[in-house]
Amino acid sequence: MKIHHVTFVKSAARPEQFPPPSMPEIAFVGRSNVGKSSLINTLVERRNLAKTSNTPGRTQLINFFSVNEAMMLVDLPGYGFAKVPHSIKKRWGEMLDSYFKQRQNLILIVFILDIRRSPNKDDLSLKDWLDDSHIPYLFVLTKTDKLSNNQVLHQKCLIERELGDRVRNKTILFSSKTRRGKEELWQQIDDYIQSILSPQKLTE
Repeated sequence: MKIHHVTFVKSAARPEQFPPPSMPEIAFVGRSNVGKSSLINTLVERRNLAKTSNTPGRTQLINFFSVNEAMMLVDLPGYGFAKVPHSIKKRWGEMLDSYFKQRQNLILIVFILDIRRSPNKDDLSLKDWLDDSHIPYLFVLTKTDKLSNNQVLHQKCLIERELGDRVRNKTILFSSKTRRGKEELWQQIDDYIQSILSPQKLTE
């Protein structure tokens, strides 16, 4: 994917604040501190487009970014950080629920997991919810540079086993530091975008 133009569109907390659904949206979701913002920055070749933080649970809004004026990347709040007050957790849950249910132009969820951690109950609950809602998703395992190649393959197998047969051998290995998996992820995103275009556009 050649990146020509990337802009921050807006942040939103409620559906009425979302930008008009004028282009396909790919949303990025994962536990706090899985490297979600770093992954987005790596994809669009910008250092600080999506704000990164060493403080888990800092992102509390849904952030929209336009890429090549052809698609929207959506940075969703991280979830599952124990020290976040219950009131904020509840608000995040309501934000995510309203976004997933109301964005008709949402075509794909990029579901991010830290390869060093097993999926927890929050991860598995969200996966089940997406399955029940028939929302397409793919899994990306981040921070692969922090493990040896053998450890990466071992962890990949363990995580895929916990996620179920449907995702076996389909997870993408990613590192924001080495850019591993960047092209593969863009290819998967592009495939999903092409799949929603009309047959006429696909032959052009």
